[in-house]
Amino acid sequence: MIESMMDIDQATLRRLSLNTMTTKNWTLPEAVDGSVRAGLPAVGLWRDRVAEVGLDAAAKRVRDAGLRVSSLCRGGFLTAADAAGQRAALEDNRAAIIEAATLGTDALIMVVGGLPEGDRDLAGARQRVADRLAELVPFAKEHGVRMVLEPLHPMYVADRAVLSTLGQALDIASGHPADAVAVVVDTFHVFWDPQLPEQIARAGREGRVASYQVCDFNLPIASDALLSRGMMGDGVIDFRAITSMIAATGYDGDIEVEIFNAAIWAMNGDDVLATMARRYAELVHPYLDPAAADPAPADR
Repeated sequence: MIESMMDIDQATLRRLSLNTMTTKNWTLPEAVDGSVRAGLPAVGLWRDRVAEVGLDAAAKRVRDAGLRVSSLCRGGFLTAADAAGQRAALEDNRAAIIEAATLGTDALIMVVGGLPEGDRDLAGARQRVADRLAELVPFAKEHGVRMVLEPLHPMYVADRAVLSTLGQALDIASGHPADAVAVVVDTFHVFWDPQLPEQIARAGREGRVASYQVCDFNLPIASDALLSRGMMGDGVIDFRAITSMIAATGYDGDIEVEIFNAAIWAMNGDDVLATMARRYAELVHPYLDPAAADPAPADR
């Protein structure tokens, strides 16, 4: 059991990134400074925090602190059925691509959007996601940014993401170069999927694992289901199994902790980062070495 930050070798933290949603009440400068105090090498930024200080100022603040930007969240919301909504989505996503490039990250996380009001056609909404992505690919490639599709847990299919499985995300990505459209594996959203081992292996073969995000799935589900994410070890997710699958793909990028949880947001930010680092060191880091990774169930 790791008792304090003093017990963690800095080499253990070399891939750990704070997603700024985990410390929602911190401004971008506070998140940057807190990450430096905690010895973290990277931050995952949300666009609202970037907008508060300005794009160029945000990029300079992170760069001057010696941190990497592991990802920018978020683009997406591509399911509008009307022409005006589709144009607005394309405009916003082009702006997000420019922001990602300016911040020095090639990973723009894409939450693709749910069903438009009054719409029940999931297949049609998914097709619109595919169509809008195809329109954005040349612009993304021009700026060296990957659009990173994030499948969300099925309870969010109506309002946030019509892509619920890693397989669905990979199917849409497969029509495009891997340096333009990739996927993020977020433990909260995909841990339940019986096809997860096969789909993570597929993502690895296709070179499409662009981000790995970790947090736990807490019970009981919060009254606002969006806030059911928890600190690693507080819920039901087997981080050894999923991290071993990720390690087996050869993914060697940053690992973000992204938590939506009202109790965690109310805590002192430095305490949150200390707990985050300890849980990462105990539950995630030991399984990042492919040589130590568990075989996928199909290989046992």
